[in-house]
Amino acid sequence: MKKIFLSVLFLSLGYYTVAQEVATITFDSLVVDYGTINKGDDGVRQFKFTNTGTADLEITQVRSSCGCTIPKKPSGPVAPGASDVIEVKYDTERVGPIRKTITVASNASNGMVALKIKGEVLEVKE
Repeated sequence: MKKIFLSVLFLSLGYYTVAQEVATITFDSLVVDYGTINKGDDGVRQFKFTNTGTADLEITQVRSSCGCTIPKKPSGPVAPGASDVIEVKYDTERVGPIRKTITVASNASNGMVALKIKGEVLEVKE
């Protein structure tokens, strides 16, 4: 009887693990390339993503590797199958190469995601 009980218990736990709903974040691209832009140009770009999981996706934190890049996360949960964006604003008053990382933390099964921005800001010649 004890063996039957343990067998049923393990099978039940296995089924629960398989049937459990999870969120999964899938980005269209992990890199945004600004290319070559002029000082003072619009520094706002977006990383589009989709919740390809079966549970609501909650973005808990979005951090930048530098104060010159300001990320903005969605305000609420993203339903399964729905898409949204993480907006990034780079300070284009800083002349030179752009090489920054934005780290996204969420309840997604694929854990933390590192996004990259790259490009170059040129001094405007008059």
